Amino acid sequence: MTGSVRYDSVFRPGLFAGRTIVVTGGGSGIGRCTAHELKSLGARVALVGRTLEKLERVKEELGDPDTFIYSADLRREDEVKAAIEGVMSWSGRIDGLVNNAGGQFPAQLKDISLNGWNAVVANNMTATFLVSKAVYLAAMEAHGGVIVNVGADFELGNPGMAHNGAARAGQTNFTYSASIEWAHSGVRVNSVIPGFIASSGFDRYPERAHGALRSVKDRIPAKRHGTESEIAGAIVYLLSDAAAYVSGATLRVDGGLHNYGKSTFYQVPDHENSKPFNGFPLYRPPKVLE
Repeated sequence: MTGSVRYDSVFRPGLFAGRTIVVTGGGSGIGRCTAHELKSLGARVALVGRTLEKLERVKEELGDPDTFIYSADLRREDEVKAAIEGVMSWSGRIDGLVNNAGGQFPAQLKDISLNGWNAVVANNMTATFLVSKAVYLAAMEAHGGVIVNVGADFELGNPGMAHNGAARAGQTNFTYSASIEWAHSGVRVNSVIPGFIASSGFDRYPERAHGALRSVKDRIPAKRHGTESEIAGAIVYLLSDAAAYVSGATLRVDGGLHNYGKSTFYQVPDHENSKPFNGFPLYRPPKVLE
């Protein structure tokens, strides 16, 4: 199935016509969905990720042979620089960057090796810095632009995945700092913090985590998992001109989970009144939720 099946975006057609937007981790999950929505809105899309086969599959889905793809390990500065140089040679400009690539695994602190700790920090924090810096120097310092970092909630700690919590705290703090240092260049930098999103990423967790992934919706005020489209829509808003005065912000898309985590004296009744939005015709729920 290719790009002949149109993404049902709530945003106006042609919103990003003439603009080039880089999406890291664009071969699956939220990155793939975001790429489809951006393409449907007229953007020239550059997909960067670790697995070339996944990027090639998304390019075929988009139905646009002009889509740029580049396989790189975003933890390596030389590969990041080569990827962004490739985008610039292809397009001559970069107007937006979505730092979506990342990864983590459940483990208690006492069981995390130094290699495991460093890998998660590199994937979820250092890569954001390396790609953002490369894009800023190559294009945005001279011409402005928008960066959206896709993170994870960390403010209440991240027990069971403390390496991820540490990395995401650093990633969000990078957002705050970059939004100030790069403002004079006309660059906006913001973060989207997803809650529990029913994405293909669920299927990469070990079987021991599946029960928690299924039952977590009972802890969410919306009483459901989020959709990839609901994250893509938040990213698109922050990339758009409607957010021209929004920078250094953190937008949670979590069905109210963060605030409910602080609740002691109130229990949200079970309900089915939060209706999901899904504009992505190629979306399939993760197997763990089937």
